[in-house]
Amino acid sequence: MSISPVVEAFFEGETNTVTYLVYDRIGGHGAIIDSVLDFFVDAGRTSTKSADLLISRCKELSLTIDYIFETHAHADHVTAAPYLKDELGGQIAIGAHITDTQSIFKGLYNLGEEFKPDGSQFDVLLNDNDHLKVGDLDIHVMHTPGHTPACVSYHIGDAIFVGDTLFMPDFGTARCDFPSGSAT
Repeated sequence: MSISPVVEAFFEGETNTVTYLVYDRIGGHGAIIDSVLDFFVDAGRTSTKSADLLISRCKELSLTIDYIFETHAHADHVTAAPYLKDELGGQIAIGAHITDTQSIFKGLYNLGEEFKPDGSQFDVLLNDNDHLKVGDLDIHVMHTPGHTPACVSYHIGDAIFVGDTLFMPDFGTARCDFPSGSAT
């Protein structure tokens, strides 16, 4: 029997992005979903303000972070996953189809030979129906392409974290105009 996670949402207003902290209990194990590194377009600068709030909360709760999950490669914000990993530990995980997205972006953005579209920038590449444990929580990975070919959703207890698979308040498919995106 799967237990329900404790879920805390952290809203970053500049990009309208919600980062989730999911854990089994205070002093237990947790995961972070879709972290944000603050990026100020006009100044061309980044800040760790949003990530630092998350780090403070994890320390306040005495959590061991097992995973930093991405639902997909984001075009609307910069991930804070490497920074969070340095500060909190854990493995950075994303859907295995990230290699499809990386191959598209490599050509689209003329990324050089040093950029490898093999997913090696992540610690764990996840496939449809993979199962993971975060403390007492069972995580079921679902490949949910459409917004990007690499999108995954995470089913944890009574919650599903869909990233940009569905947009509120419409409850329809998210934008599917990215390369290889599809409403089907």
